[in-house]
Amino acid sequence: MRVLVILLFALGPATSARAAEPSAVRRLALLVGVNDGGPERVKLRYADTDAKAFSQVLSELGGVLPQDRVLLTDVDRAGVLAGFDRLRHLAEGARATGARRVEVLLYYSGHSDDEGLLLKGQRLDYGELRRALEGLPADVRIAVLDSCASGAFARRKGGVARPAFLVDSGIQVKGHAILTSSSADEASQESDRLGGSFFTHHLVSGLRGAADVTHDGRVTLTEAYQFAFHETLARTERTQGGAQHPNYDIELAGTGDLVMTDLRATTAGLVLAEPLEGRLYVRDAVGTLVVEVQKLSGRATELGLAPGAYRARRELDGGVSEATFTLKEGVRTSLAPGDFLGVGHEATVMRGGGALTGASQERRMFPVNLSLVPGVSTNTLRAGRAPVENRFALGVVNGGTALGGGLALGLVGNVYDAEVVGAAMALGFNTAGREVSGVQLSLVTNVAGGAVSGAQASLGLNVANGDVDGVGQLALGANVARGALGGVQAALGANITTSDATGMQLSLGVNHANGTMRGVQLSVGVNSVATEARGIQGSVLLNRAPSLTGMQLGLINVGGDVTGMQLGLLNVAGVVHGMQLGLVNVSEEVHGAPVGLVTYEKKGQLHLEVFGSDVQLTNVALKFGGKFFYTTLLAGLGPDDRFERFSLGLGLGGHIPLGSRFWVDVDVASSQVLSTRKPFSGDTGNLLGQLRAMLGFQVMPRLAVFGGPTYNAWITWDEPRFAKLSTLSVRTHDINATTRVQHWPGFQLGVRL
Repeated sequence: MRVLVILLFALGPATSARAAEPSAVRRLALLVGVNDGGPERVKLRYADTDAKAFSQVLSELGGVLPQDRVLLTDVDRAGVLAGFDRLRHLAEGARATGARRVEVLLYYSGHSDDEGLLLKGQRLDYGELRRALEGLPADVRIAVLDSCASGAFARRKGGVARPAFLVDSGIQVKGHAILTSSSADEASQESDRLGGSFFTHHLVSGLRGAADVTHDGRVTLTEAYQFAFHETLARTERTQGGAQHPNYDIELAGTGDLVMTDLRATTAGLVLAEPLEGRLYVRDAVGTLVVEVQKLSGRATELGLAPGAYRARRELDGGVSEATFTLKEGVRTSLAPGDFLGVGHEATVMRGGGALTGASQERRMFPVNLSLVPGVSTNTLRAGRAPVENRFALGVVNGGTALGGGLALGLVGNVYDAEVVGAAMALGFNTAGREVSGVQLSLVTNVAGGAVSGAQASLGLNVANGDVDGVGQLALGANVARGALGGVQAALGANITTSDATGMQLSLGVNHANGTMRGVQLSVGVNSVATEARGIQGSVLLNRAPSLTGMQLGLINVGGDVTGMQLGLLNVAGVVHGMQLGLVNVSEEVHGAPVGLVTYEKKGQLHLEVFGSDVQLTNVALKFGGKFFYTTLLAGLGPDDRFERFSLGLGLGGHIPLGSRFWVDVDVASSQVLSTRKPFSGDTGNLLGQLRAMLGFQVMPRLAVFGGPTYNAWITWDEPRFAKLSTLSVRTHDINATTRVQHWPGFQLGVRL
């Protein structure tokens, strides 16, 4: 059971989004999707999917930058509270940078009861949730909760059922508004057809432009809610769970309205032409339903979508038609009635005495079938074209409606219109019109029209047009599962699943899961996940996951939010909770340890230092890295009057904050001392090693002073151009006739910008 709640907390003055300048408004978002409510709750399927869909529309059309989004899935109570802390830091940073207005948005999809959110068996009380929201330093606060029994949240405030509309709330607003997608004693529902909850699906469709009743290219909170309310009520009236009736409690005073999305923000767009009418379902290249809208004739409608390939399905007067199109950067693409081509309805079974069509007719049972080809067989002689089910089939090409709990041996192939239960073996191909429960074995191709529970093995290609459970798919060529994977895909070429994968993908080429990967991906080439990886990605070349919980091991690792470890030559991530270990590490923020030769953290350190030392009169250093670990690039010019020497070096160190203004940096640096007259020719036989400690004081945000001791060791071999580097007392040790070591304590003083 799921109920959606929208809360608009506007506890300070706010200006209209359409009146404010873009640079004056900063919008931040915390998005949480948790399928697991605890051992006593039915596990949801689409809570995390809903959170990602809401995150995507905010990113594309809602003005939320990637660095201003915190997306959390499969987290517990502590994880949500940690997300609030991250959102609070973002809001404080926005205030510090001079944003005139700060807006924060919370989205939660998962389980709850009449007392609070339920997260993996743990409870987050509504009171604590309200305090966390009110504690965010923002002008406008919007919260969307898609969870069980959330209607009680509105009822606790004394709310009563009212007509479904939302008052204007944008310019000078104080108070709050609580909106629920169903009453406290109703259940909200999620749909396999939609791949998400009814209310969230229609709310996202509305935000993409379906709710833009004024046709001004912007969707307000009022428009989005009203559209989602009416669509949800209409689409749930005849479902098993029953209709959902929204109610709310409003305590707002103000004028104006809050703009949620701007359709002009995307670089591409879809325009539904004026003559076009009917219910439209728009899916992206991988089949995800992104927009559903009832289009009326007489006025054009614009939808905000990202560039890419799409397919639109139209239902009108009992007929079904489809159109395919591609949205390009900077182009608004129009879709008209002439772009659609009619398609047939799927064969269905009508319950309650209706007629049966296609393969749904009652099958006749013949234990054995002998055939040359499907039309020349004992099945055809005895049953004509009627559906037949066999237990054993032997022939050059076996054919029939179904194989029920038996074995089919075909010299060339086996073709079944319905399901295969048992084993189908052929040198050429195996084709099942629907599910396979058992084994398909061939040298060339195995195709299942539905789900596979068992195994497909071939030298060429395995295709399952549904879920794959069991041993999985084994091929030298490629494995394709057009559904969820629960098992193993192993291939020399490629493994692809168009939905979630739980288990293992092994290949020499490419592994791709177009959903959440729970398990292991191992390849020589590329491992790719479209939404989230939970487990291990190991590749010689590239690992990619927008969200990772586990480990990436490869030459190049690319992740979004990473909880765990990236180990490779190049590691790239958004927010990291754990470790990056590599030659080059790049991230937005690290809560852990980035260890590498070159580490760049967007929210970490990036400083220019100018200092003098006993070794070099003038030195410049560039420090970059995380909050506690950094890399420094060094360059210096000698102290003598003729400036005959310079140095270039690299260092690794750690940063230790001491309160709000003081800090200590400790690092190890290595430099080469070169001649300004003939650099890199004959004087490269030396190496300067330094252990440095620097105590710093932050004078202002972009200015600090520092100083501290150093210990230096200069190793030379062959004949160096310089007798010594420091004017201080130096100890000298001759290792052999050509190698000498000089070491001494020194100092440095400088400023940091």
